[in-house]
Amino acid sequence: MSFRIKTYGIILTALILASFINAPEEKVFVTENFNFSVHQLKFMLAEANKRDTLFPRTTDPNGRLKLTGKYEWTSGFFAGSLWYAYEGTKNETLKNEAVKWTEKLEALQNFTEHHDLGFMVYCSYGNAYRLTKNEKYKQILIRAAQSLSTRFSEKTGSIKSWDGFGSWDGQHNYKFPVIIDNMMNLELLFFASAATGNPSYKDIAIRHADNVLKNQLRADYSCHHVVCYDPESGKVLSRETAQGYADNSVWARGQSWGIYGFTVAYRETGDRRYLDAAMKMADFYINNSNLPSDKVPYWDFNANDTGYTPSIKSAALTTPVKYRDASAAAITASALFELSTYSKSGDNSYRNTATHILRSLASPAYRAEPDKNGGFILEHCVGSIPHGVEIDVPLVYADYYFLEALNRYNLLLEHKDPVKN
Repeated sequence: MSFRIKTYGIILTALILASFINAPEEKVFVTENFNFSVHQLKFMLAEANKRDTLFPRTTDPNGRLKLTGKYEWTSGFFAGSLWYAYEGTKNETLKNEAVKWTEKLEALQNFTEHHDLGFMVYCSYGNAYRLTKNEKYKQILIRAAQSLSTRFSEKTGSIKSWDGFGSWDGQHNYKFPVIIDNMMNLELLFFASAATGNPSYKDIAIRHADNVLKNQLRADYSCHHVVCYDPESGKVLSRETAQGYADNSVWARGQSWGIYGFTVAYRETGDRRYLDAAMKMADFYINNSNLPSDKVPYWDFNANDTGYTPSIKSAALTTPVKYRDASAAAITASALFELSTYSKSGDNSYRNTATHILRSLASPAYRAEPDKNGGFILEHCVGSIPHGVEIDVPLVYADYYFLEALNRYNLLLEHKDPVKN
């Protein structure tokens, strides 16, 4: 992988510098990637439709498509990818499949067992409603927001992510963990308030975001993965990691979730504190000395660095291999395209970086060969190295955010708002 990455990384800088001058050529780039994505999605559908009560997630050790149940946090991304591919191509076959795979998730509107309802429902039904204005879809989204709200605590001022969390040292168990990923679920709550006129959902989202600002961000605007609260007093008990290298390291995908989540929070509230947080978290990512030149990060910015003690004794954590995480890159690219529209710096740095990332992911270093990779678009993602799962594999959410970023770039090339089009 590293040879391919270095080889294709050399030519990217010139392409990025020319991208805003040569918009017609960039449209060709966008169209080619949409066409490839449609090809891969149709290849995946041929297999997924044989087991249509399960949802694509990754590949198994033999490279075959691996699926999971609807109550897994990743269940909504496949439908969302179909919607984004339809949006970019107007392929009616994909629209029909998107409807089918979205409506399989209807029961999730009443799900309350973990915080990922935003991913599961908003990435599927949110895109479905945005592109069809089907009233039924709106009502399902509102009901899902009600379900997500049940996990909010007045005492902590936060939405509980998991029902419990055990420290990797085996010494502590916590009853109210909040992970940075949870910022991504706030968009569902913002939507529900706008759709109903009921401010309570937005209020919950704001209180949660405020506590992330207060308790989860470090002084350098990197972020802790997990903050554990006392459910009775609301006090912070610990700051740890679940999927990163160390408690004091910077898990790359967590940083990406934060950039994206605070960008959304600013869009929905106009609160400059959220914009500042999004920009400073983005600057940490972009300017990090450990970020490779192709802007696709290692799975943790501090993996194997001196001064960081691995969260768990594992060969996967002590090996010198520094795996890339294309999923973190795709999330960041999508967020940066939106963030670039709010930044007043005038230097286009966020848009340039997003384009650089998109070009990297679309290169042979990360983009799969046709009819390979289980039908997934991207290769070289990381789920959780501490847990020993999904290491250097495709992941459904990487494809989802790649397609979202591609759509956003396409809209910017047409001088349109990349979000509220």
